[in-house]
Amino acid sequence: MITFSEAEEKRVIRKISLKILPFIFLLYIIAMIDRVNVGFAALTMNKELGIGASTFGLIAGIFFIAYFLFEVPSNVIMYKVGARTWIARILITWGMVVMGEGFIQNAFQLGVLRVLLGVAEAGFYPAMILYITYWFPGKHLARAVSYFMLAVCGSNIIGGPISTWIMDNINWLGMSGWRWVYILEGIPAIVLGIITLSIMIDKPEEAKFLTRKEKSWLLSELQKEQQVKEKNAHAHTSTSYWEAFREPRVWHMGLCYMVYVMAMYGVGFWMPQMIKGLSKILTSTQVGLLSAVPYIAASFVMILVARHSDKANERRFHVALPILMTFVGLIALTMTSNLLLSMILLTVALSGVYAFGGTFWSIPNLSLSAASAAVGIAIINSVGNLGGFMGPYLVGWLLDWTGSTNAGMYMLAGCALAETLLILAIPKKLVTPPPAGIPRREESGEDDLMA
Repeated sequence: MITFSEAEEKRVIRKISLKILPFIFLLYIIAMIDRVNVGFAALTMNKELGIGASTFGLIAGIFFIAYFLFEVPSNVIMYKVGARTWIARILITWGMVVMGEGFIQNAFQLGVLRVLLGVAEAGFYPAMILYITYWFPGKHLARAVSYFMLAVCGSNIIGGPISTWIMDNINWLGMSGWRWVYILEGIPAIVLGIITLSIMIDKPEEAKFLTRKEKSWLLSELQKEQQVKEKNAHAHTSTSYWEAFREPRVWHMGLCYMVYVMAMYGVGFWMPQMIKGLSKILTSTQVGLLSAVPYIAASFVMILVARHSDKANERRFHVALPILMTFVGLIALTMTSNLLLSMILLTVALSGVYAFGGTFWSIPNLSLSAASAAVGIAIINSVGNLGGFMGPYLVGWLLDWTGSTNAGMYMLAGCALAETLLILAIPKKLVTPPPAGIPRREESGEDDLMA
């Protein structure tokens, strides 16, 4: 049996982090830019194409319906054919669809392409989460996922200014700037898809950057974790792909994630238009720059919370309390029309959202076996992403109905509060990793979720 000192273990994890995380971080930045650039394009696109608030909310969110339907099959295929090949396919096809959005002539055509984008990108995010679990033992997972999740913030930090700059400054061939947002931002996905085939390493067994001893230690740690999970009285039934559908804990976590996603995309898709509405003198580029500020703060908060979660060996409160902060921020946001104060409150709300997301994905890994994880994580993410449809659509519908975004913010605040309660309903033993990094739960399962 191979044993490593704490210093040796940290060195191996650092090597893995530097080799694995930066590239998938870049891939996810591109994914998020291509997923949410519709929110920035809407600053001028909606008027040019005559798209109303509720229609825009429907178009922005319909991506997630297709994503939901195709996500589980996509992750099963990835588990079979390998991460490198399947992720490359996802990147290339979604890049082509995004470029196509630059040539649409009406709301219907945009809606069709948003559906196709959901089909093309289906499985990408859970594939990334599953891929991370291949490389990081449980005690290091929250930080690894949170570093990866920085890409979500990063995409908004750089995506907003880039998208709005393109809109204000590029009108080649007589085409509107918002069209070039789609065309130019779709190209990197295709290029990176081709690069993925030669760069990505499928599993630790193929890692040439690790010494034989380091590789043996890592595989041993990961194998011990899987053995304990397989022996668990409530996990042993989930030894095949589709058994994950029968696990109540998977659906509970899917509901948790859905409510979170409603808040994340409900705020994210509408934030550029909310900021624009707070000042009549802001250009699109200035809106893009301002929209980056909350995400810069959120990235720091997310890492701090994840690091403290790993250090304190606690998950539940580190997930529940940040999203409660989102509830407070959104409620307060409805009480002011001052641009500076509104930006501060948006920062508070989004910091809570992303601190939740960075630590949440360490929870499913404690409950699912290797085989069921491919489907279980996909189920959680696909059910959760239904919130990506409901959040933006309901905000738009409430805006058309009331003439104000306040009703939408109240709705999203309610989602954040419900999320806090759902997380706290998960028994402590189910979500607490042992110090050694090996999931340990009582054989009796007395505290198991909905046992």
